[in-house]
Amino acid sequence: MSQDRREHGGPEYERRRARGLDGRSTGIGSGGGTPEWLTRLLRHCTRCGAELQVAWLADEERERPVCPSCGMIAYANPRLVVTTIPVTDAGEVVLLRRGIEPAIGSWTQPGGFLEIDETVHEAAIRETLEETGLEVVPDEIVGLYSRLEAAVVVITFEARVIGGTTRTSPESLEVRAFRPEEIPWDGIVLRTTQWALHDWVHRRRPDLNPPIGD
Repeated sequence: MSQDRREHGGPEYERRRARGLDGRSTGIGSGGGTPEWLTRLLRHCTRCGAELQVAWLADEERERPVCPSCGMIAYANPRLVVTTIPVTDAGEVVLLRRGIEPAIGSWTQPGGFLEIDETVHEAAIRETLEETGLEVVPDEIVGLYSRLEAAVVVITFEARVIGGTTRTSPESLEVRAFRPEEIPWDGIVLRTTQWALHDWVHRRRPDLNPPIGD
């Protein structure tokens, strides 16, 4: 068995890898169409106001919400969440304990939804400052992670801490720096955080053999 397979968990890692590395962070199977909870939000046509109906579209080979009046198709696409793994000069990772649902009280990396009028680079800086009080410079992309449960794709940057003062916010109950070997894996609930931190540790400190999330 190769060293790479041993470090990543062998057959189970390879099974997850078959969906693409970004698919490791979701427990839902692909090809299920628009989630029911999202379909319920797409109730009326934005063109004519008629009530939408879910219909099978032969040309697209899937069901979509369609307007029976004007024929407009209501496409539902994933939203982009931009996150960072802030790293201090001492090589510590800054994490926060979530102050909001989902997974309130669990540890995660700072991040949030990309605004329509900003780049992912700008979003990474803004979200980190808002949630931790720290100024960062985004560097390498650690990974992309799909979360079909919430219809989002998460992008995670490694980011250098260059200033600011650590503080909490309405979205963070606690902000703390951890040495890589001290990362509180048992207190991490979100799969996107589990995999992002796993990938970062595997890249920077492979000697720690970081655990793989559920």
